[in-house]
Amino acid sequence: MAQIAAGDAVEPSEDVRSPASVGSSSGAVTFERPKLKGRKKLLDGLQRIHSSSSLSKAGRAPSGYRSGGLQSMSCVSLSSAGSPYGNSYGGSCSSEISAVYSTAPTSAATTPAVDAPLFERKTRLRAISLGKDAPSSVRLPADLRPFSRLGVSPAITPGLGGVSEDYFSIPVSRVKKIPKRENFNFWDEMPSEIRMHILQYLKPKEIIRCSSVSKAWHKMCFDGQLWSNLNTSDFYRDIPADALVNIITSAGPFVRDLNLRGCVQLRERWNAKGLADACRNLENFSLEGCRIDRTSIHCFLLQNTRLVHINLSGLAGATNSAMKIVAQYCPKIEHLNISWCNNIDTRGIRKVVEGCPNLKDLRAGEIRGWDDVEFMHELFKRNTLERLVLMNCDSLTDESLCALIEGTDSEIDFLTGRFIVPPRKLKHLDLTRCRGITDKAIRALSHNVPDLEGLQLSKCHALTDAALTDLLPTTPRLTHLDLEELNELTNATLQALSSAPCKEYLGHLSISYCESLGDAGMIPVLKSCPRLQSLDMDNTRISDLVLVEAAACVRSRNRLARGLTASERPTVGLRLVAYDCANVTWTGVREVLSRNAEIMRPTAKNVAATYPREIIQMKCFYNWQPTVEEHTKRVLRGDFAAAARLERKWAEWMMLNEEAGAGAGHGARRRRRRAREAQLLHADEEEGGVMGAGGVGRRRRARSGPGGCSVM
Repeated sequence: MAQIAAGDAVEPSEDVRSPASVGSSSGAVTFERPKLKGRKKLLDGLQRIHSSSSLSKAGRAPSGYRSGGLQSMSCVSLSSAGSPYGNSYGGSCSSEISAVYSTAPTSAATTPAVDAPLFERKTRLRAISLGKDAPSSVRLPADLRPFSRLGVSPAITPGLGGVSEDYFSIPVSRVKKIPKRENFNFWDEMPSEIRMHILQYLKPKEIIRCSSVSKAWHKMCFDGQLWSNLNTSDFYRDIPADALVNIITSAGPFVRDLNLRGCVQLRERWNAKGLADACRNLENFSLEGCRIDRTSIHCFLLQNTRLVHINLSGLAGATNSAMKIVAQYCPKIEHLNISWCNNIDTRGIRKVVEGCPNLKDLRAGEIRGWDDVEFMHELFKRNTLERLVLMNCDSLTDESLCALIEGTDSEIDFLTGRFIVPPRKLKHLDLTRCRGITDKAIRALSHNVPDLEGLQLSKCHALTDAALTDLLPTTPRLTHLDLEELNELTNATLQALSSAPCKEYLGHLSISYCESLGDAGMIPVLKSCPRLQSLDMDNTRISDLVLVEAAACVRSRNRLARGLTASERPTVGLRLVAYDCANVTWTGVREVLSRNAEIMRPTAKNVAATYPREIIQMKCFYNWQPTVEEHTKRVLRGDFAAAARLERKWAEWMMLNEEAGAGAGHGARRRRRRAREAQLLHADEEEGGVMGAGGVGRRRRARSGPGGCSVM
């Protein structure tokens, strides 16, 4: 047999039956197929597919590739001659099932079991020269290359069910790297809306400081978007007049809420640079405490027709003419505060009531003319007020207040004796220092103010228990009650309050200087009002029993609430004012302090100790107040051990003071005698030495006086 030259492909004749091994038992030449891996294994499988019998029947060449060639043996047909035993039955990949083309290599299934060589020994191998430039391997297209070469994870090829793409690749599009911009300024490139949103988190004083960075920052800091809400109540003393005028004139069209309370530095600047003409879209406007002339007030009111809230409290320049402008040009007004405006009376207020149908809050303290029954009847017909503040209005009388609540000439229900009128919408009524009203006016409120939440009757000295005992049961939503300096009240009023429907909602109660009220009225109130948060009881007849009951009430709240964790701290749940009460002693104050620092020990239900969630903040006798405040600070920061130690030391000190100041009688003489005996007990006869500590002969002197031996 001729030697095969290197680089030549060996192609067997058509009679070759198997490319795997060639030979027989009698010294035939044998070719062993090497083990293939990776891409070569794939190519070898493709070669076997091409050499199947089904492809030969279809008219294809029995061996070789259609284009190109490999320097290896050509494919050898594995089909055998016709079998004498009938047709060959293949597997599931036969030519009939696979539509002529086979999908797997086939072999002669009916070959007889005779040990015959796969091809004849005389088979001649024909060498095919491919030339020097022939490629050593066939390169697959890019879309059929394995993923391992492209660095892409395999996936399932769509359209070929269950066939993995471990051997086939998909072209990958590379993402172009965005070049880095040179001289990139993060703040300048940021949109202006985002910059304004960031600056809105700064306080006005900080924004003014930032304006001095540069001209660009100055323009940005005085942009109107930052000053839509201009409230100077926190820094009105620190900002100069020029800076304030600059802000208002620059941001005028953007300002919605303008609060210039206390800005007295603008006294001469109201007409400078068109300050009064700058703001035209105001909704909330406050000039309380400013020194502003009448003309500037009128200019502000004329140019801002969207005003909803106006505060002109204490302005001498506010007159009835300003109220007329409000009625004509500001119909959306809901809140009007003209307290302490001496040049306004009910004639100007009447124009506002007639021209502003949405008026809900009217604060007119110390305004004259409230004895006008016709004006009060006009308020009765409107029935839009929810808050009415008439403090220090001495002109208010029983007739005018009854006209406000019940109207005039209203129909009377003969069964109950009450006027048949629609209920009032009042929620807060302040009649502090209205000395002209009596029980008659307060009784008119009964059954006519069901939504009343706050009632202030301080310093109305003519009121008695009869009016309040009739009113309290008809106000189920009452949360604030102020009865300060009502000397005619007794414990009957507090007992009526403890049984009224409002006991579940009452949060603030003031009975200061009600010298007739004591434990009999306050203890039921504490027991029946679980939401009480503020209690003023100074200059009354309460005793330590009220303080003990208050501490017990707060302790019961803590039991119902969830225990504090390690990071939480107690809060003030009840504020007590109990100074100048003759019957309150340090014992009651100590009870409050002890309950504030009390730690509930573990029980069967609670495995861990629980700390108080709410405590009592107390104002008591001025000599005890520093200790009480220090104790409260320690409890609020969670240092219960230090608070308990302070309470114990203070109690010991108070007991020693009581013992020392018991008087100059027998107790004082007994204490002096005990001190003298203790001093003589350790005195030596000579040189003050202790007996037995020095030499011999030291002895005590004879003592005279009673009790010497008993002390020993």
